[in-house]
Amino acid sequence: MTKTIGNPLTWLAGTTASAGRSASDAAEALGSEITTQPEVRTLSHDDLRAALHKGLADFVALRSDVFFLIAIYPLIGITLALTAFHSANLHLLFPLAAGFTLLGPVIGTGLYEMSRQRETGQATGWGTALHALRARVLGPVLVLGVYLMGLFVVWMFAAKYIYDLTLGPLPPTSLMGFAQDVLTTGAGWQMIILGMATGFVFAAAVLVLSLISFPMLIDRRVGLPVAVMTSFAVARRNPRIVATWGLIVALGMTLGMLPAFLGLVIVLPVLGHATWHLYRAAVPAEG
Repeated sequence: MTKTIGNPLTWLAGTTASAGRSASDAAEALGSEITTQPEVRTLSHDDLRAALHKGLADFVALRSDVFFLIAIYPLIGITLALTAFHSANLHLLFPLAAGFTLLGPVIGTGLYEMSRQRETGQATGWGTALHALRARVLGPVLVLGVYLMGLFVVWMFAAKYIYDLTLGPLPPTSLMGFAQDVLTTGAGWQMIILGMATGFVFAAAVLVLSLISFPMLIDRRVGLPVAVMTSFAVARRNPRIVATWGLIVALGMTLGMLPAFLGLVIVLPVLGHATWHLYRAAVPAEG
């Protein structure tokens, strides 16, 4: 019988040791053995539907491993929410939840590797997900991850500034009182409009940067510049399709936050696997 779930600690220890021995390889991987940007295809709504269908199929086939792998994501989300309540930072609760999704592409790295190996008929499991941390991928993924974390931090500062500009600067005294101020006052609606407009800019930046770059780093021996340029090229050639995909992700992640982020255990892996298949549709296979 094929073993689908190995010992995660054993895999993690082995992968970490290998990464440590190959630190120089990870640094060199920021460059690229392939310096030519590949051609990108024109996408259609049929490609979006096919990607979602295949992503759901991957999730169903790998659900045990994916549940185990992704459980950490809603736990972190719940921790952030509890921190906001405990620190009386109720006005930052929604920005925390919304901005937290900016880090989704990093979490999806293991899912891309799972989908990549499954489409070749290989057995998948914890080892498959952690294999994405191999040296040539680790460096570029970490750099992109740090960049997304930086965007998350900047988003939180922007959200705090918008609150101070509208309903602040004093923090809200209760959740119900805060909700009433947001929904029944002019300043509250100003905060909603400014926050949504600003959040759209951050989400669009992350989408264009990461849609193709993370899967491509898993799939090909390219460095960070080529992967990022290819992601921008796909967005430039398919603005409507990429915008539609961004809306699907935003709606899915919003639904996934209910209740208490637990829906992300299903939504995140489906979207992660689907992103891999959208990459396959956008960038022709090598050879």
